Amino acid sequence: MAELLIMRVMTMANLYYVIGASGSGKDSLMNFARNHMPENTKAVFTHRYITRPANAGGENHVSLSEKEFNLRKAAGCFAMSWYSHDMYYGISIEINQWLRFGLDVVVNGSRAYLDEATKLYPQLQPVLISVNSDILRERLESRGRETPEQIERRLEQAHSLELQVSHPGLIIIKNNSTVENAGEQFIQLICNQKQTQCA
Repeated sequence: MAELLIMRVMTMANLYYVIGASGSGKDSLMNFARNHMPENTKAVFTHRYITRPANAGGENHVSLSEKEFNLRKAAGCFAMSWYSHDMYYGISIEINQWLRFGLDVVVNGSRAYLDEATKLYPQLQPVLISVNSDILRERLESRGRETPEQIERRLEQAHSLELQVSHPGLIIIKNNSTVENAGEQFIQLICNQKQTQCA
């Protein structure tokens, strides 16, 4: 009976795997959703473990050295992990417990890792944050992190990888206007799938 109850709880919980190009506004959108989610919505946003400095800006992540990251990975501390842009990324194994408790989990994912993530979590709901190339260029230029050559590579990679994203349940949220607009769409997605009244 206990195992049956656990399985029922797990099938009620959703795992949202949010992906998008650098500069698409993914972090800002997720922060907006985290801060404006209705109180009666049981959704949690997980932090990523990344081998980059804590003060690097962008998302609120847990900074690890490569040695620390590899030690945790070898010990089985990560539910998901990948390597991208010269850094290692990890999602803590604690998300499995959250799902068992019936909590919806929102993960800041990687487009290149989507197939592997889907194998690990067949119930995964991928959400692509898409942005027009001209707007993406403006955002990349305004933040001043990349050289013009790096920006061009970012744009090419964004276009190429977005074409390669393939999943039968893929949901696309356009983030070409304000973060509030796209953020509200994401909140409504979570609420509607849980049949929760959002006000």
